[in-house]
Amino acid sequence: MGRTDRVTRQPEVMSDKACIRGMRVAVGIIVGRIDVGRSIGKILADYPCRECEDIQQTLCGGAWRAEEREVALVRA
Repeated sequence: MGRTDRVTRQPEVMSDKACIRGMRVAVGIIVGRIDVGRSIGKILADYPCRECEDIQQTLCGGAWRAEEREVALVRA
């Protein structure tokens, strides 16, 4: 997995949703914009305080989460 240190979770920011660099732009908002065809350039224009690396890490983290599985532990 690539770096995702720009993706943060803080209880006091956006009710603990994953955000970019602790600011009030949730990862889900960015992924949703990409899902409807918005280009990274347009997203960066919409959110001028964001950087290309923020978007890249958001997508990297989303891809990693999509592959994550929950495994039940059985006590012996």
